[in-house]
Order: sequence, then C-alpha cells, then structure tokens
Amino acid sequence: MKRTVLLTFLIVAGLGAASLLGAQGRNREPTVEELYLRDIEYQIRREQAYSDDRELKMLVLDELEAMIEKGEVDEPDKVQPILEFLGMEGTARRVKESNRLVNYFPEVRRRAANLLGRLGGEKAKNSLITILIVDEEPMVKAEAAYALGVIGLNDSNETVKAIVYTLEQQDPTMPDNNLAYAVCLALEKIAERNNGFEEATDTAEAARALVRIAQGNYIRTVRRKAVDTLDVLKRYQ
Repeated sequence: MKRTVLLTFLIVAGLGAASLLGAQGRNREPTVEELYLRDIEYQIRREQAYSDDRELKMLVLDELEAMIEKGEVDEPDKVQPILEFLGMEGTARRVKESNRLVNYFPEVRRRAANLLGRLGGEKAKNSLITILIVDEEPMVKAEAAYALGVIGLNDSNETVKAIVYTLEQQDPTMPDNNLAYAVCLALEKIAERNNGFEEATDTAEAARALVRIAQGNYIRTVRRKAVDTLDVLKRYQ
C-alpha cells in the first residue's frame, strides 16, 4: 500500500511540475530534479513488476501503456527490461511453492508483448523473439508475432525465421487460428516495411509458411488471409 501511495504521489508531482514548466517552454532540457524524479518512478515500477503479485504487475502494465500511448517514454531502455521481464513471467522465470508454479500469468505476458511492439526498437524485437519461442500459450505467441510485425525489423531474416519456426511447432491437427492470423499479419507488415526480404530463400521460407496456413485446418478467414499475404509477397519479387 505504501509503495502504491508513493508512486501515485510521484506521478502527480511529476505531472504538476510538467504543467508548470510547460509555460516556460517544452523544448528545454529536463532539470536534474526532473531526471531524478523520472528515475525514481522507473525504479518503483521495476520493483512492482518484479514482485510476485499479479495485480501489481497489471498496474505497471497499465501505467506503461498510458505512457506509450501519450508518447511520454523518453527513456525506452528503462522500459524495455521491465516489459521483457513481465513478458517471461512464468516461462523463462518460474517461481514455485510446494513444487507448484505460482507466477504463471499468460495475460501479463500477452500485454507485455503488445507493449514491446508499440515501444519498438532492436532490444524490444529481441525480447519478442525470445517470448515467441519460449512461451507455450498460443495467445501470447500470437501477440508476440504480431508485435514483431509492428516493429518490422528483420536483420538477416531472423524475425521471419522465428515466426516461421513457431508456426511449424504447432500440432497440424489442432492449429490455433489466432496465431496463424497473427503470423500472416506479421509477415505482411515485415515485407511492406522492408520492401520484401533480403534473399529469395527468405521469401520462399515465408511463402511456405503461408501456403501451410492456406492449406491447413484453419477457418476460412485465416486461410483467405494467408492467400492475400502471399499476393503481398509477390509484389516484391
């Protein structure tokens, strides 16, 4: 409770200071006091994220989402590690009590993946690739795949390889429609962002995944999206 009250006080104080300083001009460099205040806020959020309490984690995600939406993330390198940590809660980081996993929070991981995509950047992309590969929840994988498409980075085709690999690990008799649709969207966004793929073999790899979806045991909407995405790839051949 004390930690939450302190965080609220700091945020209110920060907003009040920002309002007063706005009258003096918004393009000036932040003062040492302002930088210190921001650092304290990030430290508190990090401690809340690292706790074992699901509600505190969700609160941190709410706050970071609001910051990202308002364009108030002036230090992405302090936000990305928090989101990466939350994106691996219960997978790469496991807490057990009496041999029972107690920190398995798929919704926390899904939201963290979404925000990493909106945060963007090389480090966020690397975090998402790890989440995509290690997570077992289709909804988290789908969010991570889509977020990678939003970022659009694909050096050495590593992002597409991770996405295709994830699709190939699915049981073909019980495929997940949301994940397949997210894969289509991600491949489409990456191709459009980069004017296609670096090598013809990279395009072929992506195309094989899309054909697999188009011919797979998916609902019609998903199969149709795979065909449409194949048409997008053809534009860059």
